[in-house]
Amino acid sequence: MRIAAMSDIHGNLWALEAVLADIARRGADVIVNLGDIVSGPLLPGETADRLMALALPTIAGNHERQVLTHAPERMGASDLYAHQQLTQKQREWLAGLPATLRLNADVQMVHGTPGSDLIYWLETVTEPQGMRPATHAEVVERAAGAEAPLVLCGHTHVPRAVQLEDGRLIVNPGSVGLQAYDDDMPYPHVVENGTPHARYALLEKGDAGWRVELVAVPYDFRAAAELAERNGRPDWAVALRTGRMG
Repeated sequence: MRIAAMSDIHGNLWALEAVLADIARRGADVIVNLGDIVSGPLLPGETADRLMALALPTIAGNHERQVLTHAPERMGASDLYAHQQLTQKQREWLAGLPATLRLNADVQMVHGTPGSDLIYWLETVTEPQGMRPATHAEVVERAAGAEAPLVLCGHTHVPRAVQLEDGRLIVNPGSVGLQAYDDDMPYPHVVENGTPHARYALLEKGDAGWRVELVAVPYDFRAAAELAERNGRPDWAVALRTGRMG
């Protein structure tokens, strides 16, 4: 079985199209989407329409929940922009997405961890150090509810794979649409992948186990950055162009 896993598209239709084209070239039995689909100052509605037509196995991320349930005055700028752009049909599609999904006996899909769409699984944020790779003990502690041999997660935008001592494999494919951001929860931190490439993962099950390829795909990030600037988000423009924050 060959799986293409993608996550954290954040309305970046240019990056999504590049990833889909690369998957088509390489081949996959199934493409899965791990959430955070539309939030951001780019093309939320167009991205939703593209994915609705594909009908991929898809879960909701924290930003879907926030866009659909938070009052506009509580929303950050990225969620508010998506909230203002989405149609009723697109909202209904997002509202119907599950928080987690068991693809089959071997594969489980979550956004953050099995129990939360907000907790970082393979990374840890501390004060004042910021974000670092999680220790093995931290990864194990957050694995409650991870019942499949392969668990796919997103949320942090950082491509990474960790295998537990019992053989369970956790893979974050990274972000399709945004390669850097800053946040202040639970403490101020910065995420930077260092290049603008769109990220996804290819996973193939063989006799010896799962083969994991973390893929970085070039795309027209300049067009995405220019739209972010036009929509009043110079922070996103820098992140889209460079994979770094300012």
